[in-house]
Amino acid sequence: MPGVVIVSSTPSDAHTWNLVFLQLLIEEYGFHVVNLGPCVPEDLLVSQCCLHRPVLVVISSVNGHGYQDCLNLIGRLRRHARHEPMRVVAGGKLSVNQAGAEGRSVRLLAAGFDEIFADDERSLAVFRELLAGMAEEVAGRMSRTSTTVPCARP
Repeated sequence: MPGVVIVSSTPSDAHTWNLVFLQLLIEEYGFHVVNLGPCVPEDLLVSQCCLHRPVLVVISSVNGHGYQDCLNLIGRLRRHARHEPMRVVAGGKLSVNQAGAEGRSVRLLAAGFDEIFADDERSLAVFRELLAGMAEEVAGRMSRTSTTVPCARP
């Protein structure tokens, strides 16, 4: 198995079907998925990352408020769930306003996300490519020992 992937919503997003879709999609690539569900508090996400040491964290939002939630979340996640390799990506409808979407993506990347996926068909193809590449990468890495840094208390 290539590793654990945590799928989560943001604290303000109560949508569920996007998370179910992502779980099923990610499982197709052989990953074990821990789906935290909707309205996930930051503390819960951080503690689950410390517990499961995922290779990937996928934050999905469809309510249009994900941008601000993601900005708040990424600092805590990077500060408290420090281990390698852990990629963190976000996607979906991150804002109610499409104007300025590129600038918001740049700010989220600068804040610590590894990838931001827009709410479009092209992004789904790129996400699939990421999963395929990670499955190969993680499978190769599993044969070697890796060093991790313990989690700090949230």
